[in-house]
Amino acid sequence: MDIGVGLIGLAAALSVAIATIAPALGQGNAAGKAMEAIARQPEAAGEIRTSLILSLAFMEALTIYGLLIAFLLLGKI
Repeated sequence: MDIGVGLIGLAAALSVAIATIAPALGQGNAAGKAMEAIARQPEAAGEIRTSLILSLAFMEALTIYGLLIAFLLLGKI
């Protein structure tokens, strides 16, 4: 097995792992803070929920970019 193929496989695995960890932590933190905010101000729940969903979508996009990079790297094997 060529050492380059192994390194590309490792890079693909690391790109998915790293691109998944940070957004997952951010999503958990954002959801927790949103629940705290809704508990403090129930009348603002709709506005908080809208902001939460938008921010979660952006965080999920970061994960998808990491997956895309992994697929591109695996295409080189």
